[in-house]
Amino acid sequence: MSMDTLHSMRVLVAVVDNHSFAQAAEQLNMSKAMVSKHVMNLESRLGARLLNRNSRNLSVTEPGQIYLERCRTMLEELDEVEATISRATVTPRGTIRMTAPMWLATDYFTGLLREFRALYPDVLFDIDISGRFVDIVEEGFDLALRASRTLQPHLIARPLMPIQFHLVAAPSYLTQRGSPTHPSELATHDMLSYSLVKNAELTLTGPDGEVTVALKPVLQSNNESLLLASALNGMGITIIPGGLADREIELGNLLRILPAYCPQESRLYAVYTSRRYLSAKVRTFIDFLSDRMNL
Repeated sequence: MSMDTLHSMRVLVAVVDNHSFAQAAEQLNMSKAMVSKHVMNLESRLGARLLNRNSRNLSVTEPGQIYLERCRTMLEELDEVEATISRATVTPRGTIRMTAPMWLATDYFTGLLREFRALYPDVLFDIDISGRFVDIVEEGFDLALRASRTLQPHLIARPLMPIQFHLVAAPSYLTQRGSPTHPSELATHDMLSYSLVKNAELTLTGPDGEVTVALKPVLQSNNESLLLASALNGMGITIIPGGLADREIELGNLLRILPAYCPQESRLYAVYTSRRYLSAKVRTFIDFLSDRMNL
């Protein structure tokens, strides 16, 4: 790879990150024509169009997305190696592309992000919290926070903290339908279930050991906020992370059901690629979360 190609790769990343040839040129202190020339040289070298552009829009093609993510990886690793050689420590910098479950959209988690940014102001966050299952390798994410150890090849999971789930329902629902006194009674209740759980059943551990109950979902969703809102409106019983439900329980808007029975233990994991050179920004952020979440 020539030095010109390496420079052109940096130019391509700058164009995509800025969504603009003009802004990339300003950031790189070069002319817009030279920025365009670098991108066209890459396309000529590869024999593929990397960007679709017109006077108003700029988008990355499918081959461009593949090439772009490899460029990011190579440039980050090169920058880290150079920094390691030239300095005893590496300062975390750049954007962390991360996916996380919706129930982490809380004051607690955003407080952690704010604290990390105060320590490392050169780190930015780009967070997908859509509730979908993200293939972090294919989609170029640095990190996933997941309540699951189900892994794709070449991924590793670092445990961060235990997650408490509660069975809850609104007082209006329980007044109408009655409050279950044993897990087996859940089979006759309207359940609000997380759609990514493949089997419509729930295993609880209590005074009589483990009990697995087949559920009757009247609503399924991958959005915990929707499940919470539906429970608050008296639609049925749901199982939801404590951090999302605790406030409503304190206010009396939701009541815990079967408190003597606990769902199977879950943990939050940091899931990331097992690259030989994990970038300083990702490594430092994972260490920070592990420390603050008190594993």
